[in-house]
Amino acid sequence: MDSLSLSLHRNTLLITINRPEKLNALNRQVIKELGIAIDDVYNHEEIKSAIITGSGNKAFVAGADISEFLNLDAAGGKEMARFGQQHVFNKIENSPKPIIAAVNGFALGGGCELAMACHFRIACDQAKFGQPEINLGLIPGYGGTQRLPRLIGKGRAMELMMTGNMIDAPTALQYGLVNQVVAQKDLLDKAFALTELMNSKAPLALSGCIEAINAAFDSTQNGYEKEIAIFGKLFDTADAKEGAAAFLEKRKPDFKGA
Repeated sequence: MDSLSLSLHRNTLLITINRPEKLNALNRQVIKELGIAIDDVYNHEEIKSAIITGSGNKAFVAGADISEFLNLDAAGGKEMARFGQQHVFNKIENSPKPIIAAVNGFALGGGCELAMACHFRIACDQAKFGQPEINLGLIPGYGGTQRLPRLIGKGRAMELMMTGNMIDAPTALQYGLVNQVVAQKDLLDKAFALTELMNSKAPLALSGCIEAINAAFDSTQNGYEKEIAIFGKLFDTADAKEGAAAFLEKRKPDFKGA
C-alpha cells in the first residue's frame, strides 16, 4: 500500500498511516487503503486485534487533506463523508475484533474521528485532540458529531466543535476521550501489551462485548435485550465450557474462538 504500512505482531495487525510529510493527513487514497486494511482484520483468522497509529512523532492524523476540498460541491461532500463512514469509520467501530488507537501526536478533525471510531484510545503525553472543522466553515463529517458527545458529554463536545480549540493529552484523559496517557517511547509497547492481553481472551466473547456495548448507543436497538441474547448464545460455545472448566481446575483457559 502507498499510504499505509502494515505489519503483523503476534496476531495483532499494526496499521501505520504513513504520510509524515503531510502529518498523516487523510486523503482519498488513505481512506481507500484503510478500508482494505480493516477488511483484512475482519477476514483473516490469524489477525485477532489491530492497532492504528501514525508515522513519526508529530501526528497521529492531523486532519483531512484540505486540498481535496477545493472542488467539492454539496453532492461531493456528502459522497466523501458517506464513503468514509461506511467503508472505514463505522467498520472500525463495529469490528468483531478489538481495534485500538495509539495516538502518537496531533489527532485533529478526521484524525480525532478516526481515533474515536476505535474501541478505545491510548495517547502519548504529547498528543493533542480537536475538531477544528468550524475554522473551514464546516462540521465534522466522519462521525465526530455523534461519537464525541458520547465520549465526553454534550457540553464539552459543543465547546470543542464550536470553538475549534484543541485539548492536550491530560485533558483528554480527564474528559474520558482517552483511556491512558503514556510517554511517547512507551506508546506502542503499551498498545501491544493491551492487544496481547485481549488476544488471550475468548474471541466470541470479545465480539459480544463490542456488539452489546455498541447497542447501548444505537437508538434502533434495545441494548438490554441485545446483551441477554448474546449472553445466552455464548453458553453454546466451546469457549464458554472451556472457561468454566479452566476456572474450576485453576488453570489458564485455552480459547479457540468456537
